Amino acid sequence: MPSNKHSFIEDVQAIIIATLLASLGVMLFKTTGLLIGGTAGLSFLGQYATQFSFSEIFFIINLPFYILSYKQLGWKFTLKTFAAVLLLSVFVEFTPSFITVSFLEPVYSAVVGGLLIGFGLLMLFRHGASLGGLMILAQFLNQKYNISIGKFQMSVDFVVLLLAIFIVDWRAILLSIIGATACNLILVINHKPGRYSGK
Repeated sequence: MPSNKHSFIEDVQAIIIATLLASLGVMLFKTTGLLIGGTAGLSFLGQYATQFSFSEIFFIINLPFYILSYKQLGWKFTLKTFAAVLLLSVFVEFTPSFITVSFLEPVYSAVVGGLLIGFGLLMLFRHGASLGGLMILAQFLNQKYNISIGKFQMSVDFVVLLLAIFIVDWRAILLSIIGATACNLILVINHKPGRYSGK
């Protein structure tokens, strides 16, 4: 019977590719002023409301969640998640240096950006990692209580987007909901409990 465990090299390439995909999605969202939910969404809100960058807030806001990750999901999951968060923070910061977008339709940005982030998350989950924060909690609830990661994440995303009403334009909120739905549908459809372990 084949093993579901991945080798170290397989995990490394997956984390790099997944965070590259997610960083492209985040770039599309940032370019059109859209938001995503979860910890990334909170980082977006912090970026719009303060002088700190997305990468700085995203990296710092994840730190307390590593305690839950280490205690409940193991040190391997925690280290891989820390690496993914660090890489995403770096990629998001430097991706604009490599890509210049002269025109970007917001609806396209919402759908494709959401799909890119969703595929990145799916790849990370399948290799026993995440993008930290509330996704660590989602992974824990999935393994402990069999709660769908996609459905939990979608619920959290909508709460974050509701909070964004006080900061960004309502049209950006509606498009962000489309993006969050696209992202989480990838997880709802493709991430099945029991196929992969986070440890």
